[in-house]
Amino acid sequence: MEIKEPTHVVLISSPGLGHIIPVIELGKRFVVHHSFKVTILAVTSKTSRAESQIINKALSLYHLINIHPPDLTAHLHQNDRMVTRLCVMMRHALPAIRSTISKLTPRPSALIVDIFATEAIAIARELNVLTYVFVASHAWFLSLLLYSPFLHHKIQGQYVDQKEALKIPGCSPVRPEDVCDPMLDRSDTQYAEYLGLSNGIQQSDGVLVNTWEELQFKTLEALREGGLLSQALNMKIPVYAVGPLVREPELETSSVTDSVVCWLDEQPTESVVYVSFGSGGTMSYEQMNELAWGLELSGRRFVWVVRAPIEGAADAAFFTTGNKCNQVDEVVKYLPEGFVSRNKKVGLLVPEWAQQVTILKHRSVGGFVSHCGWGSTLESLTNGVPMIAWPLYAEQRMNATMLAEELGLAVRPKVLPTKKVVQREEIARMVREVVQGDDENAKTNRVRERMKDVQRSAIKASSEGGSSYVALSHVAKTIVGADGLN
Repeated sequence: MEIKEPTHVVLISSPGLGHIIPVIELGKRFVVHHSFKVTILAVTSKTSRAESQIINKALSLYHLINIHPPDLTAHLHQNDRMVTRLCVMMRHALPAIRSTISKLTPRPSALIVDIFATEAIAIARELNVLTYVFVASHAWFLSLLLYSPFLHHKIQGQYVDQKEALKIPGCSPVRPEDVCDPMLDRSDTQYAEYLGLSNGIQQSDGVLVNTWEELQFKTLEALREGGLLSQALNMKIPVYAVGPLVREPELETSSVTDSVVCWLDEQPTESVVYVSFGSGGTMSYEQMNELAWGLELSGRRFVWVVRAPIEGAADAAFFTTGNKCNQVDEVVKYLPEGFVSRNKKVGLLVPEWAQQVTILKHRSVGGFVSHCGWGSTLESLTNGVPMIAWPLYAEQRMNATMLAEELGLAVRPKVLPTKKVVQREEIARMVREVVQGDDENAKTNRVRERMKDVQRSAIKASSEGGSSYVALSHVAKTIVGADGLN
């Protein structure tokens, strides 16, 4: 009796932890829940130590192939922004992707690409296999991305200069100041690349989104057949909510993480605020000082992942995460004089990068000052940790608005951190609002209670029989069915 080979899917990821991690987690669902063979093609930047560590750990679980793009010196300018860089990297990696896929056995039954790899859909068409686009962010971002070509023709001038919110059929409008980075300047190369991403998605056989029905029902309904946005776009492809796709705490922790966990073990439950701006976020020297003073004035315990300040782009560390494994002593010089000695009993500084899920899962952590990258947001939501929203780049301003104003899961400063310096007094107020002090009697915290409800909803969606589990099962059955026809 001939043994049938397992269904084989190929996932393609662009550089950056926020792209690679959810792709790896999606692959894990296909392996664990559907017994697929999964090959992950990870196009890497070659400049991020943390990115390399994540990929190396995944090698033991999946068939993961590291694809290095060719030398792009002649194709990129020094001032090219992140979306331009990612699109150019993925475009020039296509020959290597095509060559790698042609050698894979068994023959792939489907390709699943992230939003920066939509030009690889042509490879799936050559192979006559299904192709899906995986959006590692949420449904509201997807709605803006898909509707952007229409906004391009409808709106004159810069989006940020508009007096009214940008209306998206069937979805919440987007304030001009909240648009994602490529829309901030329509004359920038990355804006044209961004519009191309929108067009590429609709060439696929379906879209997988890292959210779940119960969190964004209204927006998902608008995107689907019969929905207002779907009708406006004349969209013919299905949209599946398959999230939240987040990492589990790592079994092997670094010595730095071990020391953080030991310190957290000694702190009261939900008494610590965790401060981290993700894999790529940076801030100015002035803002770093205000943040330090704000944490001190709050009177709350804290764990702060510190990174040397950089003036200019808020995403300056995106392609170099984890490279500068500086000792804390090297970062202290950027902090207020005496800050470390005054706070040595209540605060812990971690240089450059941390194993975040392990920290957020700890019982002592009661709040998270976050850049609101969607991966970090989902890690906070699935661990029930209320947030202080501090958006920096990409679609993070949209995320912060949705979290604070629509979902009630976060508090946020009155000014955009990328526009003005958030002052120490406001930082202290937000931290105290989220994390209760030792001398306060137990009281109802609406953000915390709401976060616990969403945490339960997220766990249910991902569990067997939950909405996201069922959605991904439907995708898996479709792939298997199409494979039988080929």
